[in-house]
Amino acid sequence: MLLHLRDPEAQRLIDEVNQPGRSSGEVQATILGRAASLGFRSEARGLFSDYSTPGLRPDYFLELPAHETGILLEVERGKTTINNMDLLDFWKCHICVTADHLFLMVPQRLQQNLDASRITRPFDYVKKRLPTFFSGSNYTNVRSAWLFGY
Repeated sequence: MLLHLRDPEAQRLIDEVNQPGRSSGEVQATILGRAASLGFRSEARGLFSDYSTPGLRPDYFLELPAHETGILLEVERGKTTINNMDLLDFWKCHICVTADHLFLMVPQRLQQNLDASRITRPFDYVKKRLPTFFSGSNYTNVRSAWLFGY
C-alpha cells in the first residue's frame, strides 16, 4: 500500500480530491483499485456480527488466514479528529475478532471549505495520540497501527 501511495500518479489523484468540500469516499475511490489488487474487500460485512453494533464495517478488510488475523484499512478526511474517527477506527480494530492490524489513512493537511482560512494537520494530531495505545497500561489487542498521510 505504501508503494502505491508514494506513486506520483496516486499522489496527484489524492491531491485532486483532498480539497475543500470533498469526501473521504472520493479519496477511497483513488485507492480502491490498488487495495482490491492486494486482496482488500470493500466495506466487508459481518465482521462485527457478534456485537450489539453488527452494522459496523471497515472501509476495507484484508483477511490473512495463514496468520489467523487480518487488516482493517480506514480512510478518513474531514472528520478525522473533529469527530474522533481515528479513535473509532482504532476501536473497530480492537473489537474485531478477525483483524489485529489497522492501516489508517488521514490527510496531512486539511481545509474544510473554501471559505475557511483555517488549515488543520490531522496526520500530526493522530501521530501524537495513537502511540498511547501501545504503552504500558493502555495496551490493546491491536498488534499494529500503520498511519499513512496523504
